[in-house]
Amino acid sequence: MAEHRTMQRSALLDAARSLLSEGGTEALTFPALAERTGLARSSVYEYFRSRAAVVEELCAVDFPVWAAEVEAAMGRAETPEGKVEAYVRSQLELVGDRRHRAVVAISASELEAGAREKIRAAHGGLIAMIVEALGELGQDRPRLTAMLLQGVVDAAVRRIELGAAEEPDAIAEAAVAMVLRGVRGAGD
Repeated sequence: MAEHRTMQRSALLDAARSLLSEGGTEALTFPALAERTGLARSSVYEYFRSRAAVVEELCAVDFPVWAAEVEAAMGRAETPEGKVEAYVRSQLELVGDRRHRAVVAISASELEAGAREKIRAAHGGLIAMIVEALGELGQDRPRLTAMLLQGVVDAAVRRIELGAAEEPDAIAEAAVAMVLRGVRGAGD
C-alpha cells in the first residue's frame, strides 16, 4: 500500500512539473492534476492540502537535484574562472529540462513563505559556491558580485525560455563572456 501511495505521489509531482513547464503556476490546479494522473480530485487532496504544498514538495525534491548538477559542474573545473563559467553554463544547459522549467515557473510566482524559504536555501548553497570562486579571483565584494552574476544568468534563462531570436548557445556564450569579463575586470 505504501509503495502504491509513493508511486501516486510521484505521478502527481511529475504531472505538476509538466503543468508548470507548459503553463506556469496558473496551469497548476487540482482538477488539472487529477486529469493528468487519472486520480479523482478528492484523491489529490489526500496527498496535498493545497497548490502551495505541491510547489513546496517540488522545491524540496527538484531544487537539490538541480543544485547538485551545477555543483558537480563547478567541481570539475580546475580554476576559479572555470568554476564561474561552469556555474553559468550548467544553469543555462538545464533550461530545457522540465524540472528546471518548473523551478523557474515556481520562482516567478507568488509563493507561501515555506516554499520561498526552500528556494532561498537551495539558491543560497549555489551562491555560497560562486562567492568562494569570486573571492579566489580577487573580488573585494564577492557576495554582491555573485548576486549580480546570478542576475545575468536569470536574464539569459528568460531569453532562452522566450525562444529569443538568438540560439540558446549564442545566449550562453554571450552570458559567459559578459560574466568572465566582469569578474576579471573588477579584480584587477
